[in-house]
Amino acid sequence: MFKDIFLTRFFFIAIGFAALVFVVSFFLPAIFIVAQIIIGLILSITLVDFFILFNPKIKIEVARNTPKVLSLGDNNLIDLVIKNLSSLKLNIRIYDTLPNQLQVRNFSISKSFEPNCTEKFPYYISPNERGIYSFTSTYIFISSFLKLAERRIVFENQMDVACYPSVLQLKKIELLSMQRTQALEGTKKQRRIGTSYEFEQIKNYVHGDDYRHLNWKATGKMNKLMIDQYEDEKSQQVYFLIDKSRNMLMPFGGLSLLDYSINATLAIANVAVKKQDKVGLITFSNSIQTKLKAERKINQLHKINELLYNEKETELEADFELLYNSVRNFIHGRSMLFLFTNFESSYALQRVLPVLRSMNKLHLLVVIFFENTEISSFANEKVNDLRGIYDTTIAATMLDEKKQILKELNQYGIQSIITKPEELNIATLNKYMQLKASRSL
Repeated sequence: MFKDIFLTRFFFIAIGFAALVFVVSFFLPAIFIVAQIIIGLILSITLVDFFILFNPKIKIEVARNTPKVLSLGDNNLIDLVIKNLSSLKLNIRIYDTLPNQLQVRNFSISKSFEPNCTEKFPYYISPNERGIYSFTSTYIFISSFLKLAERRIVFENQMDVACYPSVLQLKKIELLSMQRTQALEGTKKQRRIGTSYEFEQIKNYVHGDDYRHLNWKATGKMNKLMIDQYEDEKSQQVYFLIDKSRNMLMPFGGLSLLDYSINATLAIANVAVKKQDKVGLITFSNSIQTKLKAERKINQLHKINELLYNEKETELEADFELLYNSVRNFIHGRSMLFLFTNFESSYALQRVLPVLRSMNKLHLLVVIFFENTEISSFANEKVNDLRGIYDTTIAATMLDEKKQILKELNQYGIQSIITKPEELNIATLNKYMQLKASRSL
């Protein structure tokens, strides 16, 4: 009981006022009796407050509702449901013990509760690493209308929730893939440039359709423009190659480049499965870490999700020659390969360019690397001194080197994307849809 008693700020303010009256009584002895009365009242009211707070009729219930799994890098909704089952109005402070990975120590909610009421307190957490997130105790501090003391009630509601690659982004990208163009703020519209030859249906002509597919017989019959619509080819093999080396350790917005790549892999793999393509996975650093054969089974996406959940960065150099040998022996039949990696200099590209060219001869290779947004913002800063001019010039040179890497890859016929980490999903989806529509494979 005693360890759950806490004195409030108002109690110490009242005691401080009583102490001040005692000090004044040294100079005015007539008010000494007043000081004694004040201190007596404060202690008496505090004692009454204790009896109110520890009344057996005061009952509080707490429940925490979490998602079945947390989504990496997204805002995940957590609900705290508090029930005041007593007949007294209570002031409540809530401290929920958040998982250690979040490094949050000052999370609290304050609320005045009416008698016999239930309220829900939603809050959001944004996990930045995969793994198990443990929620432990919830601490409730209650005080009465007197506000001189508080009673602590501890609710042991331990629960563990796994954080997986972003499921929310997966659903968002799936919706975007149903549109012919993706027109989000800050992203480029990507038109489909071509079609395959699997007939699907005859439909009304709309602006942007390929006029070469006009169905003149149906047009004459319906007295309006009609066009043949074709399906994308199905059962193509799509592999995602993820570099887990030290190149992917750089953090942007709380997530590493590997985490961004994992989220994009899961999202685009889901789209590919919906389009009845076969999807597979290879992760590598100095060795081949994970290999999953491309299939179109119902549980293929679940397999990929479980494998990605356990992936960790390494501080070693990536072995692209080993990756090439693995691709050559493991992947049979021409496939679409999405390689998530990063190049910070032309020298880094030159070391692996022969391997990339060899892989591109066997398959349709798409190299995806990242724009350094920190350097971009630094290069655009206004400067007034010589040192600032020097620094921004170096930053601009590094950005130009990234563009040169992109041009060199395109020069050798290698499909490539340079994107900001936060725009990776949209950029990869657009490229996948473009390649599917143009029958590049």
